[in-house]
Amino acid sequence: MKPAAGVALALLAYYCMKGITNEIMRVDVNDDMALREVFFGEGGTNKDYVALCHTEPTDGGVGLPISSVFQDSRDDGTAPADYVLVDCNHVLPDSGKTIYEKFKIDKKKRPTIFVSGKVGPPKQVPQKHLKTGAMLTKLLKQMLEPHAAKIEKAKDLKEKCLNKEMCGLLLKGGKPEPFVKHAIANLLGKYPKVQFASVDSTVQFLTNLEEFLPEYTPGEHRFVVFKKVSGGLAAGDNETKAEGRLKTSILPLEGSVSFGTMNTLVNSAINGKQMKSIPSLPNIKTRTKKLEESERAKRDRKKDQARRKAKDDQKPAQTFAANDGSKEGRKMERDRRRADHAKDHNVKPKTPEEIAEMERKRRQRMEEESAKWNIAADDAPEEGEAVNDEDGADYMDVDEEDDDEDEEEEDDDEEVMDLD
Repeated sequence: MKPAAGVALALLAYYCMKGITNEIMRVDVNDDMALREVFFGEGGTNKDYVALCHTEPTDGGVGLPISSVFQDSRDDGTAPADYVLVDCNHVLPDSGKTIYEKFKIDKKKRPTIFVSGKVGPPKQVPQKHLKTGAMLTKLLKQMLEPHAAKIEKAKDLKEKCLNKEMCGLLLKGGKPEPFVKHAIANLLGKYPKVQFASVDSTVQFLTNLEEFLPEYTPGEHRFVVFKKVSGGLAAGDNETKAEGRLKTSILPLEGSVSFGTMNTLVNSAINGKQMKSIPSLPNIKTRTKKLEESERAKRDRKKDQARRKAKDDQKPAQTFAANDGSKEGRKMERDRRRADHAKDHNVKPKTPEEIAEMERKRRQRMEEESAKWNIAADDAPEEGEAVNDEDGADYMDVDEEDDDEDEEEEDDDEEVMDLD
């Protein structure tokens, strides 16, 4: 009998202690600091809270029972949050509204549960996740535990990655190995302010980005870090103002994917390593052979440009002595002589004002020279008068004398006798 009694006492003590430990803390709604800690995480504890709207029982009365979904999720203990009870009918003194009205919580959806704290202001849990405690726990883990965002559409890429200040994107070339999953999990824990995401590059194709990354090979993963250059609402702007054009820069990983290489790349981006600005934002399309050929052609053009540039840089600079009489050679010779003249005579480049003054003087000289050669209206002879040269000779008289001489010569010819 004694061993049986001992076992019974032990079980009774266990259940008593379990009842004590399972008691859920109720937030004092009259304590402003406690409310701000639960609602906004301002107390410095850096916690997330799962709150059940539960009316506080009156003196001597019996309160409503706690939701079994809320209790089961709390007893599971795997969700990274503290479970509390809040009287959402309490009227806040600052606004004169109840907690329901202040945070737009729908009291008709029962049980009424919201998540708040470090994650942000109170956000109500949808009713479809409140059927069982396991469903609530699963949702809380998805909301509160750091995880890489899954990207399937262009909208997801912009909202979950490009709009963030910094984002690390894993382009999966197949099913990721366990070491890749562990590497992403470690990066999530080490860099809580960096957004990480993944996209299945076996199905999805990222236009305007693939040509800057190592070429796609099935089974091999790629990694790139985005850092926002500009775009979005500026400081002090409100939601009614239009967002500016989003621009971003990239830092691709050139080697194989591992925690060490990805950690070094993210750390370099955070510490201000020079990143490459891309002209257009990446977009997601379904991978096709046509897109792959287009991307390969862009990659080949870039290689050709880099090859030509390297070839031009290796060419020795052409000397002025190698003037072969061509147009380029003559121009180089003129430039050389002009530079030597300016250097020898300390000729400084003229300002736009000096050039304009020189042009004005040139036009003035042209007008003066034109005035010397042109006949003004006052100097022109009257109609019918003869024009004399400098010696006073009358051009009209000269023509008449020539006519008389011609007539006399004709008369002389008529007086010749024909001997025949």
